[in-house]
Amino acid sequence: MIMETVGLVAGVFGHVKTKDFVRRKLRYTKVAEKSASGMGLATGAVATVGLAALPVVTLLPAVIVGAGIGSGVAFGIKQARGR
Repeated sequence: MIMETVGLVAGVFGHVKTKDFVRRKLRYTKVAEKSASGMGLATGAVATVGLAALPVVTLLPAVIVGAGIGSGVAFGIKQARGR
């Protein structure tokens, strides 16, 4: 239960920080022209696999953090396009 709570907090933090980074820093790059959902899925999958490889992190918190980071990328790209 504690690992899932830590994973949820890290997922929300990762979503907010990733969305802000993509919106501010990557709006003039080719990343903003790509598919938001595809980039979000790819980033989330890479983050999930990377975190799941750590010995102290179980699969569920890794999936939660990966989903947070991936959704942050997708929302950040959509916001960068809107400007």
